[in-house]
This record gives sequence, C-alpha cells and structure tokens, in this order.
Amino acid sequence: METVYDARPRPVWREPRAIALLMAASLTTMANATISPALPGLERLFADDPNAAMLTRLLVPAPSLSVAICAPFIGLAADRIGRRPLLLAGVILFVVSGCAGLVLPDLPSIFLSRLVLGVAVALIMTAQTALIGDYFIGDERNALTSLQISARNFGGLIFILLAGWAAANSPRLPFAIYGLAAAFLPLMWRVIVDPPRRSRAGGARPAEGAEGPRSWRALLLLLALLQAVTNMIFFVMPTQLSFFFEAKGLGGAALTGSALGVLMFSGGSVALLYPRIQRITGRLGIFALGYGAMALGFLLLMLAPDARLVFGAAAAVGAGYALVSPSFVALALTLAPLRDRGLAGGVLTASVFIGQFCSPLLSTPLIASQGYSGLFLDSSLLLAAMAVTAVLGHVATRLRRG
Repeated sequence: METVYDARPRPVWREPRAIALLMAASLTTMANATISPALPGLERLFADDPNAAMLTRLLVPAPSLSVAICAPFIGLAADRIGRRPLLLAGVILFVVSGCAGLVLPDLPSIFLSRLVLGVAVALIMTAQTALIGDYFIGDERNALTSLQISARNFGGLIFILLAGWAAANSPRLPFAIYGLAAAFLPLMWRVIVDPPRRSRAGGARPAEGAEGPRSWRALLLLLALLQAVTNMIFFVMPTQLSFFFEAKGLGGAALTGSALGVLMFSGGSVALLYPRIQRITGRLGIFALGYGAMALGFLLLMLAPDARLVFGAAAAVGAGYALVSPSFVALALTLAPLRDRGLAGGVLTASVFIGQFCSPLLSTPLIASQGYSGLFLDSSLLLAAMAVTAVLGHVATRLRRG
C-alpha cells in the first residue's frame, strides 16, 4: 500500500523554537506587572521609609529603566556574539533577581533588585525579537508576532491571578512567582541555536541580509517613539489601578488582580485574531481600531461607578493594546537588514520600557493635580487623536491606490 504523507505545513505555534520564544515573551508581563497587586501592602510593610509612597510605585516600572539603558547595547552584542547565550543568561538572571524580593530587607534594596531584573529582561527580549526575525519570515513571522502578544497576555493572566492571591496572603509572596521562569530553561537550552551568519531562512525579502532602506534607522526611531507613547499610556493600568480602586473604595489586591486578569485575557484572545484582522484592515486600519478601543477603555474608567464597568474598561484597553503591539515588531523586523536585527530588537525593546518607566512619573503628578478622572480623560483624548490620525492615513492610502 502506498504511504500517504500529509504535506500541509505545521502551524508555527507547534514549532519547538516558536514555543521556546513564546515562553520567553511571556516573561515580559511577569517582569513588571506581577507585583502590582502587592503595592499597597508593600507600602504599608515599609511605612517607616519616608520615600515608601514613591518607591513602591516605582517597583513596577523599575526594570524598565534598566531595559531602556541596556537594550540597545545588548542588541549590538546580540549581532556580534549571538542570541542564544544572551537569552539563556537572561532567563537565569531573571529567576535570581526576580525572587530576591522575598528576602531583601528594605525598599531601596528591593528597588535595586528590580533594576537587575531589568537587565535580565533586556537580554531576553532583545534576543527573542532578533530570533523571531532569524527563524521566521512572511506570514509565519506575522503570526508569531501576534502569538507573542497572546503569550504575554495569557502568561500575564496566570501570573497576575497568582499574584493577587499571593498578595492577599503576604506582600512579599508575589516575588516567588518569578521562580517559575526556571521551568522554561530546559526547552530553550535544547532548541534555541544561533542560525548561520550567511544563510538564514530562505525566501526572504530582497533587503534581508543587505543594507535595507537608506532611511530604515530614522523610520525605526519614529516607530520606537510611537511604541513608547503607547506603552506609557497602557502602563497606567498596572501602576495606578490598585490605588484607583482604593481611592474609590472598590476593593483591594484581589480586585486589582481580577481586573488585570481581564486585561490580559482580553488582550491574549484578541491577539490570536490579529493576522486575520490585519489582512482585512491593513497596518493603519489596525492601528485605528486598536487606539480607538484603548480610548474607549480609558473613557469607561473615567465614568466607572462600580467594579463591573471597570472590567469592561480593562477588556477594551487590553484588546486595543493587543491589536497595535504586533505591528511594531513586524514593521521593525521588515525595516532592519539581517545584520542589524539585534540592534533593531534592542531599540524596540528599549522603547517599550522607556514608556513604561515614564508612565508613573507622568501620571502620578497628573493624578495629584487633576485626580484619576483627569488622568483617564487625558489618556482617552490622546488615544482618540492617535486613532483619528491612523484613520486619516488609512483613507489617504486608499485614495492614492485608487
């Protein structure tokens, strides 16, 4: 009897290398937002520290500062010494520095451990972004950039729910969740290898491995700026939501964990639809949809009379962010020539965390002067302007094409 083989290509998410890279992507959310439900408890635990209010709020975005400083340099190193050693070293450092908050005696030392955690995140994300470009092309790359947003969100959902439960028992206990990253190491060690320098994935676009567009660096910086602003607004959710709930008398750590869980679940689910939506709307169309959904979410937060509407707001913000985020990675990897993908990944990674770090520095004074309603209204108006700009660009593109 003649043997019949299934010639259909295996879905990208079933590739062992893709699975390992998605595991790495899930650590992004764990790095920052995992301790969000514990912030009020940590502030009370270290109430003797005169800077407790500001330091506790900076614990969430603290890794972002290290990432913003280190990621471009790590990107250069990834182009020279390879991605694999940086990824593996990053995961090991992630476990050690993340769990350090379990035993460190005061807020300043915990803050320093969070800065070290940021170095680990820079190693992981820069190597992971470059490897996506090295291993995958075309539709597979687009699919994986959306799947990594799902991995971040579904991973974040698990971590945030665990953190909400852990913070209800002890404000230090959420730091133990970082130890889960050690379970990812065996697969990464086995399947992640650096591709040959000269012959990467076949069938790539002509610019791959060449110089790329002359203006690719300027375009990459503009893309990075837009991503930084997007993440600055989005990061209002994990840094300020618990304090917003306390101010409105809606609840504590458990409610914060649940709302952030809705945020992650919504984002993870919508990201799975990204390739299909992007094919229908195009790049600018998906930016318009995403920023419009985020604007609606912050408007609902401003109007929220109770926790139920807060969950709807969180779902809208998560869905909108999941629509815009994959395009940043896909566009950056398209712009950058092969030999500079590590640098492009570093710049893109830095922009994410620059936005995250700046978020509480800008939002906290705004809350002091205008209250939470003012913060949410201003965020909604800015996002709405970004959505309208994308719509106008989309319409202009369609008109040029006839």
